Amino acid sequence: MSGSPTRVFVAKLASAVVFDPRGDQVGKARDVVVMLRPRNQPPRVLGLVVEVLGRRRIFVPMTRVISMDAGQIVTTGLVNMRRFQQRQTETLALGELLDRTVTLRETGEDVTVIDLGIEASRARDWQVTKVAILKRGKRFGRRGQTSVVDWDAVTGLGIVEEAQGATHLLATLESMRPPDLAAVLHDLTPKRRLEVASALADERLADVLEELPEDDQVEILGALDVERAADVIEEMSPDDAADLMAELPQETADHLLRLMEPKEAEDVRRLLTYEEHTAGGLMTSSPVVLPPDATIADALAQVRNPELTPALAAMVYVCRPPLEAPTGRLLGIAHIQRLLRERPSDLISGVLDTDLEAIRPEASLEDVTSYLATYNLVAAPVVDESGRLLGAVTVDDVLDHLLPDDWRERFAEVSRGG
Repeated sequence: MSGSPTRVFVAKLASAVVFDPRGDQVGKARDVVVMLRPRNQPPRVLGLVVEVLGRRRIFVPMTRVISMDAGQIVTTGLVNMRRFQQRQTETLALGELLDRTVTLRETGEDVTVIDLGIEASRARDWQVTKVAILKRGKRFGRRGQTSVVDWDAVTGLGIVEEAQGATHLLATLESMRPPDLAAVLHDLTPKRRLEVASALADERLADVLEELPEDDQVEILGALDVERAADVIEEMSPDDAADLMAELPQETADHLLRLMEPKEAEDVRRLLTYEEHTAGGLMTSSPVVLPPDATIADALAQVRNPELTPALAAMVYVCRPPLEAPTGRLLGIAHIQRLLRERPSDLISGVLDTDLEAIRPEASLEDVTSYLATYNLVAAPVVDESGRLLGAVTVDDVLDHLLPDDWRERFAEVSRGG
C-alpha cells in the first residue's frame, strides 16, 4: 500500500474516484464492505462497493486495492463486473454503521458512530481499528463532543437498532446528485432506507423519489406521516407526482390530494385523467410559458432557472393569457438556440416557430416518440382541441416509458476495454 496513509476514514471515501493502474477511471466508491467478527477481533474490511458506468454497483476486494486516500483509489488486476449482492455476513460501513448508537465500555455511556477508521496490517489485511464518535449530553453543548477511540473501546457495532437515525450518513452523501442518492437508497435494507428517507428535507426527498423505482416510492411514501407525504408530493414535478399517485390505492391518493395545496392538487388531478402511455399522461403541466409581449431577455431569465430540466429549458411556449395550463391559445414556440442569437430587447413574438403542429393529449407514446425524432426535438407542446396549451412532453419522460419497467434496477452489462 505504498503511497497510502496508514489509516483512512470511510466517510471520506464516499465518491472517491477509483482508477485502474493505467490511470483509467473505473468508477466511484460508494461504500465499504466489512465483516463483524466475535469479540476481541476487529471487524475485517472485505472490499469496496464501486459504482461503474450505468450506475451498476460492483464489488472490489481489498486485495485489489494498491493505493487509497480520501480523493482517489487505485486498483490492480481485473475487476469482476458482476453486480454486487450483499451477503448475510456482510455489513455496509456507510449505509449501516454510521449513526449507530454504541456504548463506551469504560463508562457505559451511549455515543453515536460518525465515522470508522480502517487500516492495513503488515499482511495487507484491512481492519476497522478506530471509531469516531459523538458524545451526547448538555455539558458538551448542542452538538456534543467528538473523539476517536479504538474499535474495542465500544460495544454494540453488531446490534441492529430499532431507530438508528441518518444524520452522519446524510452528511457523507450530501453532495450526491438525486439519481446517485436514489441508487444508494435503493441498495439499503428497507429499514435503513426508510430511516434515511425520513431524514431528508422535503424538496431533497422529492427529487430522490422521482429517481427511484415505483416499489421504493410507494414503500417510502407509505412510511411517512400522511401530512408530510402530501408536502413531499407537492415538491415533485406534477407528472412524476401523478405517476406516483397512480400507483397508490385510490383512497390513499384521494386523501393525499385533499391535503395538498389546491393548485398543486389540481395539476395532479388533471394529469391523472389521461391514459398513462399518451401525451397527456407523459406531459408536465409546468413548462416555461410567456405572453407575446415578453422580451427575449425575459425568456432567457426564465430558462436560467436551475430547477428546470435541460429538456424543459430548451423551449419557451408563447400563449395568450391566461399563462397557467390550460392557457390561452398557443401562438408558437421559441427555441433557446434562437433566443441566444437575438437581441435581448427584442420581443419574443418576433422569433416564434409557428410551423410545428402541436400534439394532442390522446396521442400515443409511439406517436410522441416519432414526433420528437422526426423534428429533432427534446420537448413538444401538448394542446387541446381549442389550441390551448395543456403542458409539454419531454424526451426524458418518453425514455422513462420506453425503457423496461425495472430499468432503474437492472442496467445493461458494462464492458471495458472495447
